[in-house]
Amino acid sequence: MLKTKDILDEKDKRLRVISKEVVFPLTNKDKELINTMIEYLHNSQIEELAEKYDLRPGMGMAAIQLGVAKRYFVVVNEYDEGQFETYVLINPRIISNSVEQIYVENGEGCLSVNRPVEGIVPRYARVTVEGYDMDGRKIQVRGREELAIAFQHEIDHLDGIIFTDKIDKKDPFKGKEQMRAI
Repeated sequence: MLKTKDILDEKDKRLRVISKEVVFPLTNKDKELINTMIEYLHNSQIEELAEKYDLRPGMGMAAIQLGVAKRYFVVVNEYDEGQFETYVLINPRIISNSVEQIYVENGEGCLSVNRPVEGIVPRYARVTVEGYDMDGRKIQVRGREELAIAFQHEIDHLDGIIFTDKIDKKDPFKGKEQMRAI
């Protein structure tokens, strides 16, 4: 079982690597890693399991956060109490986005950033992401608000970007008036 300590910390230079496109069919190792990521994210959002297994709660994880420089990520979204939807996106790219921008009012978080971070990360309120599922079928997924932020956050990881890079160092709340808090 994947543990929080297995996730690379922001100081690890591997997080700055630009991940490589995945070639299909997926290897068994990639399939196992994806299923491990799903299990971690799902369990980490259930309080009793998170406590029992000492898991830091998270909604998304990119393969690079486990040291695998391949373009895929998993998002497990709890859309209702105890109801989860799982997204596996391989070779994802944003094909459209809203003009409206939003930010996480309490601050964006990351399983690789183990400290509180002040400031806002401008994100699109809605995005459409195109990619492939585990069987190599082309898929499109639309995300709004939290889901849109999760997709953008994970795609950034695939490009070697951590959310803290997007916070203005001199003015951490720059542009706040032009965006909506969620």
